[in-house]
Amino acid sequence: MTSRNPRQRRLSRATAALSGRKRGAQPKVVALGGGMGLSASLTALRRITGDLTAVVTVADDGGSSGRLREELGVLPPGDLRKALAALCGDDEWGQTWAQVIQHRFESKGDLHEHAVGNLLIVALWEQLGDHVQALDLVGKLLGAHGRVLPMSAVPLELQALVRGHDPERPDETVTVRGQATVALTPGEVQSVHVVPADPPAVPEAVAAVLDADWVVLGPGSWFSSVIPHLLVPELLDALVTTKARKVLSLNLAPQPGETEGFSPQRHLEVLGRHAPKLAMDVVLADEAAVPDRESLADAAQRLGAAVELAPVASPDGVPIHDPELLAAAYDRIFRMHGRIGPWR
Repeated sequence: MTSRNPRQRRLSRATAALSGRKRGAQPKVVALGGGMGLSASLTALRRITGDLTAVVTVADDGGSSGRLREELGVLPPGDLRKALAALCGDDEWGQTWAQVIQHRFESKGDLHEHAVGNLLIVALWEQLGDHVQALDLVGKLLGAHGRVLPMSAVPLELQALVRGHDPERPDETVTVRGQATVALTPGEVQSVHVVPADPPAVPEAVAAVLDADWVVLGPGSWFSSVIPHLLVPELLDALVTTKARKVLSLNLAPQPGETEGFSPQRHLEVLGRHAPKLAMDVVLADEAAVPDRESLADAAQRLGAAVELAPVASPDGVPIHDPELLAAAYDRIFRMHGRIGPWR
């Protein structure tokens, strides 16, 4: 019999713990973010609650989403599509539809690199004239284990103050425009803001945050997927005033370009500068990704949060979150750090 390494053993224990959870009332959880980071959280969270809402950034301007946004003036659908795919079940129906909406065409024409799900979402927006109703309908078709909402009713342009965006002028600070450009800048991002500066929040997203038991922010691209939620005034107000407890889920590694060289605690400091009134309850980090635990604890304390270290990375060494390990970590946090609703 071959021996398993410590991470494989922890994965086995996490899977067993989740499979043994009692059915009953469940926490209302709202997860905010975008891209693959939000998908990781949703894939984990749908394993531990059936009352799950994703609130998704709408600042993407690259790829298929950017083309549809420019041509039709619609919200960028890509991150919304990824969230819907992450909420699909693990059965044949769910996985088939997840693959279908994620499928990208390959051609020499205008359809090249367009994702099926992007076209489906935009078609329903045009048919129904209602962002939320259309996304709810797509979710129903997919059998999604949760709801997906855009954070704002209008497409946003992300802008960043970046030091050294031009490598030949390392000390110069300039404004960089567009999520795709900000995400790949070789310079140091100082701060981000959105245009328009006072975008309207989707009312259903605000209501979900106010009604939640837990709110999960992150992981994901820090400046282009996580912090933008704090730049929508109504949504930030809801995050500040909600009685829900809040978890900040950190990335496993700095993102090349956007957060190159960032320590875990620096991620917290940047978030605090963008939303100084926002307090958190728990900061979740992978235990192997925190070289200086004391500094992280100090930074978390300034946000009003405790640090929870847990093995949440894929056991194969790739810097991606393992769904079962991340689910076990969230489940433990929800149970150990108090609760607002009567789900237990």
